[in-house]
Amino acid sequence: MQTPPGPLDSFAPDLFAGRVALITGAGSGIGKCAALAFARYGAEVIVAGRTRETLEATATEVASLGRQCLVVPTNIREPAEVDALREQAYDRFGHVDFLVNNAGGQFPALPSQISDNGWRSVVDLNLNGTWNMISRFMEPMTAAGGGAIVNVVHIFSFDRGAPWFVHSGAARAGVVSLTRSMAPYLGYHGVTINALAPGTVATPGMHENEVGQLGFDEEAWAVQAEAIGPMRRMGTAEEMAAIILFLCSPGARFINGAAIVADGSESQSNWPQFFDRGEL
Repeated sequence: MQTPPGPLDSFAPDLFAGRVALITGAGSGIGKCAALAFARYGAEVIVAGRTRETLEATATEVASLGRQCLVVPTNIREPAEVDALREQAYDRFGHVDFLVNNAGGQFPALPSQISDNGWRSVVDLNLNGTWNMISRFMEPMTAAGGGAIVNVVHIFSFDRGAPWFVHSGAARAGVVSLTRSMAPYLGYHGVTINALAPGTVATPGMHENEVGQLGFDEEAWAVQAEAIGPMRRMGTAEEMAAIILFLCSPGARFINGAAIVADGSESQSNWPQFFDRGEL
């Protein structure tokens, strides 16, 4: 039986030849997968994130695909570091065509257990960090007359809220509003901006920073994951990267200000309860 094509087998060779893609949070998970996917289809790549070692590992894999990769360790919460990222990107390549704001983070907690500092850290990373990136790159991208921005959020951004991540839900809902609010401004200049809202995706960061903190090992979580939604599985980084590439492709040039949900209908299902009923 012939192996069916994977999520990233749908694009034309050299689709992004001559283009430059910048991905934050590119050391692992969705960000790393997106960086490699852009390189696979011809783009030069800039990878940003807080840990140089993981970024260098991504860069090595990009180089194995025959593409250039600029590594810039960056804390997107710090405007000066984002300024430096922009300067290095344009000094090296002269243009940035695609900006993927994937960097973010959260931790599961009851509302009463979120400290003031914890709240500010999550909001600063997910909302303010995304704004720092957009505000620094929107002018050169619009001056060039085209491009695409993709903001990676979560299904916790929408109507059902984020029962285990009230800080992240609030911040990412802000990113969705930011995306929609910026679309008319950027679209006038040929730059699209859209949000991608994944459901539960199997990534190392999800296991380490979220599931592990809830007390699940991988075996126990695999059982729990079958109950997440009607598709009885988590999403994959490759599936999310394929949507990111589509939103940057010529096929999506008239999609602007949208929030694309990719959750296998998880948000239409009964979410598991991770905290005891009545806890605050």
